[in-house]
Amino acid sequence: MTTEATRRGRPRDALAHAAILVASTELLAETGYAAMSLGAVASRARVGKDTIYRRWSGKAELVYEAVFTTTDTAPVPDTGTFEGDLTVLVQQLIDEFSTPAAAAALPGLLADFAAAPELRARIRDAFLAPAKQRLTDVFERAQARGETGPSVEANLVLDALVGIILFRLGILGEPAGPQLARSVAGIAAKGIEAR
Repeated sequence: MTTEATRRGRPRDALAHAAILVASTELLAETGYAAMSLGAVASRARVGKDTIYRRWSGKAELVYEAVFTTTDTAPVPDTGTFEGDLTVLVQQLIDEFSTPAAAAALPGLLADFAAAPELRARIRDAFLAPAKQRLTDVFERAQARGETGPSVEANLVLDALVGIILFRLGILGEPAGPQLARSVAGIAAKGIEAR
């Protein structure tokens, strides 16, 4: 049994955590991924570097959380239709990938992921679960309404949605007009609707 007296270390400070994430996104937009250092993040957030290393394994993991998990705590959309819910989710992805910090982070982050399989595994295990759960919730409601069948693979659909947005915005540099979310969601919804 663990008591307050037997716990080791100091409790995590939510304000320090938030300050580190904000400092990271600001520095990314200002200096780019390659030039951003954890020392600069610590200085701007007014924390010690040890505070950063207790929470993240390094720059890539910190940047991923700071930039690409902003929508994970948003309410799960419930527009009344599967396509409407997907449109909201896709628009949230577009908004996330359209920030100056995301544009600055993507090239270096992708290179770091390619070079470090253990980093990819940590990102997948630590950060992708909330996004997958949000999509699973949308699928379960759609299935209950008869809009999709029971065999929809949420992981595969999430990969496809993120892949489209990443390719369009991050690789091609295409602008994300208001129609993009509706088009992508429409394609996905039609592809997996109940038949």
